[in-house]
Amino acid sequence: MSKILKEVIISNEQYAKNFNKKGELQAAPIKKFAILTCMDARLDPAKFAGLSEGDAHVIRNAGGRVSDDAIRSLLISHKLLGTKEWFVIHHTDCGLEKFSNADIDKEFNLDSKNKIDWLTFNDNEKSVIDDVLKLKNHPLVPNSIQIYGYIYDCKTGKLKEVF
Repeated sequence: MSKILKEVIISNEQYAKNFNKKGELQAAPIKKFAILTCMDARLDPAKFAGLSEGDAHVIRNAGGRVSDDAIRSLLISHKLLGTKEWFVIHHTDCGLEKFSNADIDKEFNLDSKNKIDWLTFNDNEKSVIDDVLKLKNHPLVPNSIQIYGYIYDCKTGKLKEVF
């Protein structure tokens, strides 16, 4: 058993001991909103948005980008589980801003048959705006959903409004 696995198992045992009424939480978020953000380990959406279990849906991927899968998750969050507001939150010092699709393709030795759009970007604010507009213009996203765009500052912990 690896050291990490052992730490996770021990931590989970402690967490489960105090689980109490959390087992009664429903899948629908109490605060009726969802956050799409990056998987970067420096971001803790529960802390920077003041969340507890059950409050909101948090969807994470590399860059916090509006990918097809993020859209799928947000639409399910809204239509089946009642979210009414969505936050797209990118962050400073993001790895996807430092590389191009071609750079990442080289890392994986991808040929033209196996291309992946890694959703890299070179302008953080523009990427937030593009992602918010992609959601707002998606044919399955109702106009009634409020969609906000922010950048989380990894040095200060503050959210900066972009859209």
